[in-house]
Amino acid sequence: MPSPATLFDKIWHSHLVDVQEDGTCLIYIDRHLVHEVTSPQAFEGLRLSGRRVRRPARTLAVADHNVPTLDRIHGITDPES
Repeated sequence: MPSPATLFDKIWHSHLVDVQEDGTCLIYIDRHLVHEVTSPQAFEGLRLSGRRVRRPARTLAVADHNVPTLDRIHGITDPES
């Protein structure tokens, strides 16, 4: 009988591709969740390295947003928000 494992451990081990001698792990990511805040940098990194998204159909893009926690009456003053 296998030893008990957390949900995280079960998912991690089912996606584990390789473990290096120094403990660095390579995992297979089967879903991609992207939004407008940090995803452009990731796509630019892929472009600059001559790579592409391997399985675009497994990518879900959502509009991210942020909500002020103080002075909401003034709205959002940061144009990038």
